[in-house]
Amino acid sequence: MSMVLPSMLCLGLCLGQSTQAQKGTLPPPLLTAVPGTMVPRGTPVMILCRGPAEAEAYVLSRVRSPEPLDSEKQLLSKKTNTWSITGMTPYWAGLYHCSYQSGGSWSQFSDPLQLVMTRAYDKPSLSSMTGIMAPSGENVKLRCFSTLKFDAFILMKKDGVHIIQNQISTPEGGGHQAVFLLNQVSSTQTGTYRCYGVFSRHPYVWSHPSDRLQLWVTEASDDPGPTNPGPSPEFPDEITTLPTMTGGMKEHTAWHLSAENQVRLSMAGLILFVLVVLLAEAWYSRKMPFNGHRQAPT
Repeated sequence: MSMVLPSMLCLGLCLGQSTQAQKGTLPPPLLTAVPGTMVPRGTPVMILCRGPAEAEAYVLSRVRSPEPLDSEKQLLSKKTNTWSITGMTPYWAGLYHCSYQSGGSWSQFSDPLQLVMTRAYDKPSLSSMTGIMAPSGENVKLRCFSTLKFDAFILMKKDGVHIIQNQISTPEGGGHQAVFLLNQVSSTQTGTYRCYGVFSRHPYVWSHPSDRLQLWVTEASDDPGPTNPGPSPEFPDEITTLPTMTGGMKEHTAWHLSAENQVRLSMAGLILFVLVVLLAEAWYSRKMPFNGHRQAPT
């Protein structure tokens, strides 16, 4: 099985080389699609071939891939430079180019335009095998899976602005899958990703897009962050420097407490002595006989 998108690209390059040899030397026109080259099923689209103001006629041709290059189908050959499709169908999906006539000479063909119809099949699922947040420089693996047996899967970033990768599918768990490897990601790869499924027999007809997958790539900070600066003479973080200061404070405090206790004990002893004397005097007075007067205690 050949790769889908590389064959499409080769077809466009070969087509451009062959038509440049067949046509004149006038500058090629610009071929575009409005509103875009990826058109959902049933949506109208207009193909526009833009040449110089002096252009006398236009030719829009279509290559029905994967048929040979000589099976081009001419869509228009007149003054107008537009071709409208009222509703996109698989029939209109394919590869286009155009040229114009001026002064009796024909221009080179434009660059090929790939018109893709989407939403033809059920959507696959897209997941990250390495997480949705990745440091810069790491490898990221994205897995696209479907129960339909698609021949290939296509990974796109930012809602179809450009193709990132395409991979041939492999059988897996009752369906088919493809693993997309993003090597050494950087911040430019942060964004929204989707994948599509495609069959090789209709390379321009794609499935519904998968649900969006947001990938974040974080850059390494220039600031290494807080680290342990080690012991500091101003703010010691080791307890071995504290016992001398603490021990001295304890010894000094203990000395003050001992002096205060001595004073308090002395006062308590004196008060106790006075109480003992008073009690002795009262006891002695009760024992003496009452004769009208009481001998003063000595």
